[in-house]
Amino acid sequence: MKAVVKRSAEHLTTRALRNEIVSGKLGPMSRLREIELSEKLQVSRATIRAALHQLTAEGLIVQVPYTGWTVMTLTARDAWELYTLRASLEGLAAKLAAAELTDEDRLQLEAAFARLAKAAKARAPQDVAEADFAFHNAIISAAKHRRLSQQYRFVEQQVRLSIISSNALLSDIRSIIPQHEPILEAILSGKPSKAASVAEAHNQSEGMKLVEHLEEIARESRKKESQKPPKPVKKSTASTKRGQ
Repeated sequence: MKAVVKRSAEHLTTRALRNEIVSGKLGPMSRLREIELSEKLQVSRATIRAALHQLTAEGLIVQVPYTGWTVMTLTARDAWELYTLRASLEGLAAKLAAAELTDEDRLQLEAAFARLAKAAKARAPQDVAEADFAFHNAIISAAKHRRLSQQYRFVEQQVRLSIISSNALLSDIRSIIPQHEPILEAILSGKPSKAASVAEAHNQSEGMKLVEHLEEIARESRKKESQKPPKPVKKSTASTKRGQ
């Protein structure tokens, strides 16, 4: 019999909103209005507000003065910061995991990779994203480095967003299998330096692709803005009367 785990309304509300964001149902720049969310989720505005503050701390939404809450838009700079940070943290984690791998760690990593491969072969993008995230988390856990794990947890929801964004660029989702297999093999073979190198290279390669993609989107957006005709300047009523 499984133990009953009680969850607070705040925890459940935060999880529900987080899932809406990382799944893409609430896209970038989506407005999050307290009253609407309160009615939709059937919880108090105080609970909604607490959940929004938590998601802000996780980097998934931003609070704009005089406007309210909006879902974060991943910029090229955000992607660069995330992949360089991930390369360092996951490179170290892979190195530590390979150095002191236990039988339990091996089973956890193999199971996580098997789940990822199964989702990729089924061509199920959402399942792939979750399995991808779980695989990298398994490496962090296998490192057995408490402070490293704490730092990773601080940005893990942003990592989920970057994983989803990166995977969306793949022409064939099944290519994610050979991307991750060398990392698994290096860790399981007990080669710390190689594991670190392969993990870092993976993050850098996929991260740069996402950065370049987001930079291209930003360039196209600026180009469209520059091609718009200038808005006519409205004369104030006072100026019009003085002219008369």
